[in-house]
Amino acid sequence: MAILKKKLDAAQFNLKDQVVSINRVTKVVKGGKNMSFAALVVIGDAGAGVVGYGTGKAKEVPQAIRKGIESAKKNLMRVHLTETTIPHQVLGNYGAGQVLLKPAPEGTGVIAGGAVRAVMTSVGVQNVLTKSLGTANPHNVIKATFDALVQLRDRREVAAMRGKQMEEL
Repeated sequence: MAILKKKLDAAQFNLKDQVVSINRVTKVVKGGKNMSFAALVVIGDAGAGVVGYGTGKAKEVPQAIRKGIESAKKNLMRVHLTETTIPHQVLGNYGAGQVLLKPAPEGTGVIAGGAVRAVMTSVGVQNVLTKSLGTANPHNVIKATFDALVQLRDRREVAAMRGKQMEEL
């Protein structure tokens, strides 16, 4: 069963961007070396529970970041959250990377490193425990985190799938 994803309009959200990594890339050609920069950017609206990521590549860093932001605006997704944390534990996979997300009680904060922290703060999660397993490549870690966020279900959705009332769960 294919899940149809509704495209979100970036203009209606108050998006904040966060640069996760900037990589200097060199292409060797006949005339010498061509230098450029690749940027990995996460954007999100913490109030609306919306987040997206994108990559941009250009000859200069600011242009690469700008391209990454534009790419991220095209990949926005809404995430199901409880008040300040995620509804349940979930494991996301992408390539050799795995990211484990666990709900945490109030006051715990975001226990995450690097790329996962950028995604969690951008989406508006205030209390979560995370563990990045496998690769440390920020591209694969972010994609594994997004895979985990896609798997999150809210109570109404689970009740509808089971054919029960929300009170019965």
